[in-house]
Amino acid sequence: MPLLVCRDLVMSYAGKTALSGVSFEVAEGDYFCIVGENGSGKSTLLKGLLGLKRPDAGEISYAPGIRREGIGYLPQQTDVQKNFPASVMEVVLSGCLNNGGWRPFYTRRDKERAMENLRRLEIADLKNACYRELSGGQQQRVLLARALCAAGRLLLLDEPLVGLDPLVSAGLYRLLMKLNRENGLTIIMISHDVQSVVKQADKILHMHTKPLFYGTAEEYRQSELGRRFLGGAVDA
Repeated sequence: MPLLVCRDLVMSYAGKTALSGVSFEVAEGDYFCIVGENGSGKSTLLKGLLGLKRPDAGEISYAPGIRREGIGYLPQQTDVQKNFPASVMEVVLSGCLNNGGWRPFYTRRDKERAMENLRRLEIADLKNACYRELSGGQQQRVLLARALCAAGRLLLLDEPLVGLDPLVSAGLYRLLMKLNRENGLTIIMISHDVQSVVKQADKILHMHTKPLFYGTAEEYRQSELGRRFLGGAVDA
């Protein structure tokens, strides 16, 4: 059984149809990337997957054992969040809140999980640092560690590399690939960076209100649409 199934989704935003006719499946362990230009319905679709917005028609269903509050989510970061006055450990620990209901304190297991994810993201040495004093790349690693504290089997990311320089982006791409390939984490990522994600992803959904392409990364490379967006670089 697939981890996630979407069938004939129709969703609106600000009174206008944002997406329609969207159908796809995500299997356990997939690295699934949603690409498309601004206004193509990508972020609206992600809100639907998170249960933050109800579809106007169609359905979204998860495999048994997948709870929406147990999905790791890394949204686009705002300027206010970049200046949040907390320690790295405090930010990462807050990712444990969804899994345990309301509690007045963090458990020993929460703290162990936070440290485990700090080590996985290679930032354990920053645990006592002030979040707002970190570089953009370090902040993204902290937020990814936070999302991993919430994630059971599924991680959703909304443009996680926007504004980062190519070297930092390459490092984060390697970490995401490791989480997917070595840890078996299912990843769904929205991105404008078609050139890079086609090297990472198992499957591609290219949106422009309606799906323009849905299939494997290799099929996308060979498609007319893929060739156009990749500039003919099908061997990239």
